[in-house]
Amino acid sequence: MVLRMSRLLLKTLRDDPADAETASHKLLVRAGYVRRSSAGVWTWLPLGKRVLENVSRVVREEMDAIGGQEVLLPALLPRDNYEVTGRAGEYGDLLFQLRDRKGTDYVLGPTHEEIFTQVVKDQAASYKDLPVILYQIQTKYRDEARPRSGVLRGREFQMKDSYSFDTTDEGLAEAYRLHREAYIKIFSRLGFDFRIVSAVSGAMGGSASEEFLAPAAAGEDTFVDCPACDYAANTEAVTTVVPPVEGADHPALEEVDTPDTPTIETLAAHLGVPASATLKNLLVKVDGEIVAVGVPGDREVDLGKLGEHLAPAEVELVTAEDFTGRPDLVRGYVGPQGLTGVRYLADPRVAVGTAWVTGANKPDTHARNVVVGRDFHVDEYLDVVTVEPGDPCPRCGTGLKLDRAIEIGHIFQLGRKYADAFELDVLGQNGKPVRVTMGSYGIGVSRAVAAIAEQTADAQGLCWPREIAPADVHIVAAGKALQTELALEVAEKLHAAGVRVIVDDRAGVSPGVKFTDAELLGVPTILVVGRGAGDGVVELKDRRTGEREELSVADAVSRLSA
Repeated sequence: MVLRMSRLLLKTLRDDPADAETASHKLLVRAGYVRRSSAGVWTWLPLGKRVLENVSRVVREEMDAIGGQEVLLPALLPRDNYEVTGRAGEYGDLLFQLRDRKGTDYVLGPTHEEIFTQVVKDQAASYKDLPVILYQIQTKYRDEARPRSGVLRGREFQMKDSYSFDTTDEGLAEAYRLHREAYIKIFSRLGFDFRIVSAVSGAMGGSASEEFLAPAAAGEDTFVDCPACDYAANTEAVTTVVPPVEGADHPALEEVDTPDTPTIETLAAHLGVPASATLKNLLVKVDGEIVAVGVPGDREVDLGKLGEHLAPAEVELVTAEDFTGRPDLVRGYVGPQGLTGVRYLADPRVAVGTAWVTGANKPDTHARNVVVGRDFHVDEYLDVVTVEPGDPCPRCGTGLKLDRAIEIGHIFQLGRKYADAFELDVLGQNGKPVRVTMGSYGIGVSRAVAAIAEQTADAQGLCWPREIAPADVHIVAAGKALQTELALEVAEKLHAAGVRVIVDDRAGVSPGVKFTDAELLGVPTILVVGRGAGDGVVELKDRRTGEREELSVADAVSRLSA
């Protein structure tokens, strides 16, 4: 069916929404693709729904191509399922929770690992029933504290989640490879500029994990990229390259008076040493237990990294009250030497044999020549510092670059975490039970719409790749009856040839407004029926490049139908 703008539910805006910060938020609202219903909840209007469905179609086609079977699971789920795996606590306030009239607790599904595991437990009894890949495209819910950036970070969103079930680790690796290749095809077809980066699994659990990121200024993820090799990783997954420690005899530990120097900056200035020569000791509570984390003074502790390493334990910063009754913990002057009953974690740069300036556990006092392995010991090494530009690539040593990106996909080798929780076994070839191993693979379908807009929009408006655009051709009738009549005639010819068409046949709307709206809506090809209509001549414009060409109606129809 030809979409006639005279009948289309569409209201475009000249000005950006007052609360919009990102390009996609501004343009999707201005172009009438979405409408805000409430904080983090969006209505998809006719043109937006077309784009959303086109993204879903591409995802479905590539998932079907690797043997995926589509299902649809409920969004309203018993909370007990998430208690079994411990994820109710891990998600915390992100879970939408409710209770029915009988007192049963439910959640609105954020992801469906638990439910898919139960489905396969019910349906698969033998190794002959596996391997299997199941997927769905469904609404998910997360109670974001600060939903923002339009549909990029909402509380309700469309997601494709798929799950593989195998009896062997080799089978899981193959399912992971199939998904990885399918994702490359999906994001290429959708027109993304994307990177595949090493990642951490987080609340999902499991081992191998990679993210698919779309570089964009509006991105909430930071990733590192090596300019000399193909290494790329989420900053939380970057491993530290520590140069060899040169053997040296260090002087004995020496305490020095350092009044009013509770910060690294004041200490370094007082002693005339670089911040990198000092040892910063951050105190945190891990499930209520005070733990010290040591990093070079010129670096910051990445609390996200620390939380990932210590999950599922809860990590929080200490408060002033935590120092009460602890004379061994002197605020601003903590040092690892002499600490009792406090677990000491450290960044790999705090290597055995290195010497530091650090707190002396006395007010207004620090210590020089505090040597790791001689004066104190590290209980566990963790990569916990914030990555900075120029840090060495773990693969080749070249200085890394940092970029912002939007996460558009994530794939995990979950292993047996969920199968263990629900005792998902099948009968093996030897007649004995075999524990199933799983993979989990997600794509943010509604997020992809916004991410594509972020990467492709220009100063005039949206600029959709043809694969997902709401139409192939936007016909503008720039005139009165003659132009409108010819525009509708051309639209029907193109439609009959299988071309998706929007035609702006609105009466009483100036050509200038129509041209502005055509740019804003972002359909790949604009066909203008204007002053040349009487001679059977129209103008073709490429929305992305701005290139224009005048053609006869017959030639234009022929070219666009090819």
